[in-house]
Amino acid sequence: MKIISQNKKARHDYFIQETFEAGIQLLGSEIKSIRQGKINLNDSFVTFKNGETYVNNMHIAKYDFSNRFNHEETRPRKLLLHHKEIVKLFSKTREQGLTVIPLKVYLKEGLCKIEIGLAKGKRDYDKRNTLREKDQQMRLRKILKNR
Repeated sequence: MKIISQNKKARHDYFIQETFEAGIQLLGSEIKSIRQGKINLNDSFVTFKNGETYVNNMHIAKYDFSNRFNHEETRPRKLLLHHKEIVKLFSKTREQGLTVIPLKVYLKEGLCKIEIGLAKGKRDYDKRNTLREKDQQMRLRKILKNR
């Protein structure tokens, strides 16, 4: 498994409750650009439309060596999930007010996969607490390393 891109900001801004692996419906020039690592997951999110899931605002740069029929960079891309997973995600977003966000894009056995997470937003004091805990753990590791 080769990780292409991660959404590090998502783990800072959200509590991730559950993760799912999904395929993405891509064009040829998009997968070639992804293999070069020209993808950005910041500010992307998942929506539901007609019983299907789509990832929006995922920026895939244009492939340099393609012709004039290149792909649109931030178009909505269909996610390939089982029907039960789609129903589960949709119901949790409606009932509990959770959001679905992409966490990372990676290649698995030659196929492009995306890990999406069911997330609840953090408040400012939650963010400060997580930063404080990270800082304490880093200092503890530093002390243990010096001994």
